[in-house]
Amino acid sequence: MGIKAFFKNAFRDMKEDAKAQHQVDKANFAAAKAESKAQWEEAKAMSRSETRKPLMQAKRDAQIAEAQKRQAEAQARIDAVSKK
Repeated sequence: MGIKAFFKNAFRDMKEDAKAQHQVDKANFAAAKAESKAQWEEAKAMSRSETRKPLMQAKRDAQIAEAQKRQAEAQARIDAVSKK
């Protein structure tokens, strides 16, 4: 293999690598763009009360359930100590 063939193969490989990297970059850019749009739409939806209120109520319900669970566990510990 001569020097001319070596450089021809090397440049062809670089060209193929550049094309492949460009495809990767395009895919990453499209993914970042889609994520950004999704984040924007979520923020926009949270500004509407009909979207925000049910989510906030569900969050509060979960916190109340957790507090009641902790309270029941504490009462069980109190009862266990009181029986001794």
